Amino acid sequence: MGKLLRRTFLIGTGMITGGLAVGFYLVRKPHENPLLADLAPGEASFSLWIRIGADSSVTVFHGRAEMGQGISTTLPALVAEELDYPLDMIRVEHGPASAAYFNGALMDSSVNDPDHRETALSSVMRTITANAGKVLGLQVTGGSTSTRDAFVKMRQAGAAAKAVLLQAAADKAGAAVSQMTWGPGTISGPDGKVYTFAELLEAASRLTPPANPTLKSREDWTVLGKPQKRTDHLAKVTGAPIFGIDVMAPEMVYGTVRMSPRFGAGIKRADTSAAEAMPGVEKIIRLNTRFGQGFGVIAKTTWHAFKAAEAIDVEWDDAAYPADSEAIFALLRDRLGSTDAGSAIRDDGDVEIAFADAPREAMVEADYEVPFVAHATMEPMNATAQLKDGKLTLWSPNQAPTFHRMVVASELDMSGDDIDIVTTMMGGGFGRRSETDFSVFAALMARETAGRPIKVTWTREEDMRHDQYRPAAVGRFRARLGDDGLPQAVDMRIAIPSVLRSYVSRVLPRLSPGGPDDTACEGAANQPYRIANYRVGAVDVDLSIPLGIWRSVGASYNGFFHECFLDEMSVAGGRDPLDLRLALMQDYPVARGVMEKLGEISSWQEPVAAGRARGMAFTLSFGGWVGTVVDVLDTPSGIAIDKVFMVADLGTVLDSGIVHDQLVSGAIFGFSHAMGQEITFADGMVEQSNFHDHDALRMRQSPSFEIALLENVTMMGGAGEIGTPPSIAALANAVSRLTGQRIRRLPMSKDVSFV
Repeated sequence: MGKLLRRTFLIGTGMITGGLAVGFYLVRKPHENPLLADLAPGEASFSLWIRIGADSSVTVFHGRAEMGQGISTTLPALVAEELDYPLDMIRVEHGPASAAYFNGALMDSSVNDPDHRETALSSVMRTITANAGKVLGLQVTGGSTSTRDAFVKMRQAGAAAKAVLLQAAADKAGAAVSQMTWGPGTISGPDGKVYTFAELLEAASRLTPPANPTLKSREDWTVLGKPQKRTDHLAKVTGAPIFGIDVMAPEMVYGTVRMSPRFGAGIKRADTSAAEAMPGVEKIIRLNTRFGQGFGVIAKTTWHAFKAAEAIDVEWDDAAYPADSEAIFALLRDRLGSTDAGSAIRDDGDVEIAFADAPREAMVEADYEVPFVAHATMEPMNATAQLKDGKLTLWSPNQAPTFHRMVVASELDMSGDDIDIVTTMMGGGFGRRSETDFSVFAALMARETAGRPIKVTWTREEDMRHDQYRPAAVGRFRARLGDDGLPQAVDMRIAIPSVLRSYVSRVLPRLSPGGPDDTACEGAANQPYRIANYRVGAVDVDLSIPLGIWRSVGASYNGFFHECFLDEMSVAGGRDPLDLRLALMQDYPVARGVMEKLGEISSWQEPVAAGRARGMAFTLSFGGWVGTVVDVLDTPSGIAIDKVFMVADLGTVLDSGIVHDQLVSGAIFGFSHAMGQEITFADGMVEQSNFHDHDALRMRQSPSFEIALLENVTMMGGAGEIGTPPSIAALANAVSRLTGQRIRRLPMSKDVSFV
């Protein structure tokens, strides 16, 4: 991987300077179609997205993880549209682990350039990084990029398959393609003779599919652009065994893990004899990996494994990081106040000069902080592995199958060619399942089961206390306001440990990520506001607690920081929050359109009744421009979220029903964190263990939603993460106005009570 990344750098510099030879070859070289290696008699595949069966059935392989976001519906819909084939007749499967299913849009989105900036240089750099995704073969679901990545690829696949089938039918009929009549599973000739897909496969397989088939114009869409019935709903509501935790196989044994509760710490003393003597226990092994040290328990049932894990008598070494939350935040605040200049991700104008002569009454200053947060997926971490005859099969609910294969191969000293990753559906991901630890543990334990498959399931407590957390962060913000109440200068400084460095150390330990971690400031540095002097920067904090990708990543806390501080500016400057944002968005018509529509649907200018308040926020993240208004109500039992208004501009909306659901989901995810979720430490260990002390928003607490979708932006955005950042800030702003107490830290339950 390191070699490929260095090669990718050469591709990038080569393309910029005109030396295209190496880059052109690697980018143009096609990946092999992985479906061809596993075709049954009578089947055919014209691309890595489609297989047509001997019964004329159509199966679409989407290559992305389904974790509730609806990707197993929208991606097949892209094929269905161009293939002119009913979506409800298509079989849907996750594609095999293969570089062919690379996510170019994920690399494209890594360009350090705001989504609202569409310059020639931005276009060149996005092309380079998207091509790097192909060279590296990164099959990853994340960054709200799945639809954007597939939008052209999978439509082309559908159109190309239709083209070769029509040509094969026309050749058989001795007619022109234009004389053939297309139907779902059949093609009719001018003489009325009907050919099934199955009859045409052999001839069609000898044809070369068009590389750039003509795609339908939007006005001709019949599937895309409207809500579709979810392809995964029937299996979910009938309890079909589709999740990783459902996997069953003959002769299966069961397992769990118990890892050091202090991250990076080893085992000081251990006695496993009592646990090994318990009924149903087969073996207890030591696990010593890049993800930590501990034990793997192999048993007759999962319950036997759980009870044996509890019975292990072990004393753990101390942690290298500060032992408790108070000390951790003291470290963060110390770094925030240090003389370290950090890295300025955005630095417009001259902030220091702008503040040099600022009168005290023109200044707005505040410190903010957010805690660590767990992913807390409903399905705890699990994987099933079988090592037999030198081949490993791994059934894993994961977001990055090629990463899982690479890391497992490294840990077991195997060739990746000998590892088959079967990606199941997953009961929640939120970035947690882009990690590889749960697959590694299952694979290591499979070496001890004499060829039998082993299902390794984590307890909820193990899952909660061994996450890769959304980092804690503290921020110091100041603004200088003009006589008109608008900010003349804004300076935002954030102290935070690096998510990127932590993630890379686990997945690509021999690769040293260079440059600043842009996720530290995303959601603040890349916002569409015109402020003459505008600086957003981060100070790195060295902290060995494992950090990971959490839904909306840096925007999850920076949206809170940025939009709540902007609300403080509106109060200090005597400007209405909507009016302030519209004034600062003069150069960004898409953003203004979102906020104007938000003001309309929320009746923002109308007064609110006594005991009620509302808050507003806007965040641009993952290509989605989202404005949110939250209405809260003061009740005798605490504060209730009454209604939420959201407006989102994603450019092209392929399925309004799924986008609506994802915006609601993202907002509820954000409310859950804002109201009560946090991870705290004592004696080097995580204190929370289950949903009773890291709870999610309950149905009785959930508000009603009114959502409007716009399609004005030219660049397509994603939907899975964009609802989270503004929901947190809008709720905090609403609560601040209701109580008169400015909310500057999360969770808000530290300062107010909710119903």
